[in-house]
Amino acid sequence: MGAYAIGIALFALSILVSVALHECGHMWVARATGMKVRRYFVGFGPTLWSTKRPAPGGDVIEYGLKAVPLGGFCDIAGMTSVEELTPEEADRAMYKQKVWKRVAVLVAGPAMNFLIGIVVFYVVVLTWGLPDNNAPTHPEIAQTSCVAPQKGADPKDMAPCTGEGPAAAGGLRAGDQVLTAGGKQVSTSSDLVTAIRGLRGPQVFEIVRDGKQQSLIVTVAETQRWDEKAGKLIAVGAVGATLGTYVPQIHYNPVTAIPATGNLIGTVSVETVKAIGKIPTKVGALWDSITGSERAMDTPMSVIGASRMGGETVEHDMWIMFWILLAQLNFALGAINLLPLLPFDGGHIAVATYEKIRNMIRSARGMAVGAPVNYMKLMPATYLVLVVVVGYMLLTITADIVNPIRLFQ
Repeated sequence: MGAYAIGIALFALSILVSVALHECGHMWVARATGMKVRRYFVGFGPTLWSTKRPAPGGDVIEYGLKAVPLGGFCDIAGMTSVEELTPEEADRAMYKQKVWKRVAVLVAGPAMNFLIGIVVFYVVVLTWGLPDNNAPTHPEIAQTSCVAPQKGADPKDMAPCTGEGPAAAGGLRAGDQVLTAGGKQVSTSSDLVTAIRGLRGPQVFEIVRDGKQQSLIVTVAETQRWDEKAGKLIAVGAVGATLGTYVPQIHYNPVTAIPATGNLIGTVSVETVKAIGKIPTKVGALWDSITGSERAMDTPMSVIGASRMGGETVEHDMWIMFWILLAQLNFALGAINLLPLLPFDGGHIAVATYEKIRNMIRSARGMAVGAPVNYMKLMPATYLVLVVVVGYMLLTITADIVNPIRLFQ
């Protein structure tokens, strides 16, 4: 199994673990507040495996795995007033509990996703550090290759080539940071590409390798690339190298990593809220990507798309990006689940909050406590949300299969 396939499998498994822990959050707090948990399953659809285990207090909980690993559920007795309850469940029904207990159970799932994201971000900051945005950047050699001439306007339409290219022959290696090329200072990948295209023959490249500066002689070859302005192929210099950008890192100890993680989480939280707010506006872009247009990097993804990106990060040995993607996904899952719409956790929180406020008003007016909200009356709106959510999921899944987002071209 290749690194890409391993990465996909690992990311998909990480998502499944995140979902399982989300449901654990509901289950643990439900049990801690005296509610009865009947079942805890990972996945949906036909049951693949299940077992019943006694829990403290005399309860018996069924644990299991379902065939479709796209979610999970924690079955708490009496989550709504329309459920059928056994006599021993009646007093422990969730809808009969105090509002703070119900809200605590509902918040516990998304809170678990946020906790996973926080822990992962902390480990990332402690292990790899964070970019120093105030320090100068440099183009970095990602990998070397032979120089292939372009045959047409399509950047993927390249002639075949073999052997090592000028970069490798001149001693450039993956991870080298390029400071100058042919006497020209470069700060970005675009700077370096522009500089190399104007060079021919032996040239001095100033680089930093393993923290030490050195000079290499690289013989720049001539090849051809498509020029958009000229509308034709033109002769340019090339060395056969895929480029990235080196950004200096700030490293932290276990104590200083705490505020750094807090700042990172603040930034991610703001971006997550913005991204969720833009979801309705991305329907057109997703449809266009399915029908042949270029897939924008900021379009939403399904679990399939996220797993493919995870596979790419492992294939390119970018583990820091793997974990950042997982942390961001958990923040997104937590935030989406807090939307005040049924059947999300936030919808149930909204119902419980409504009941609390309504009863406070009734009590102030000398009236009896009102009956629990009739969920049957809310079913049409719930079904509408489900149709929209499932439709959007199918749209993102299709886009991720037909025209996936690629981190590395």
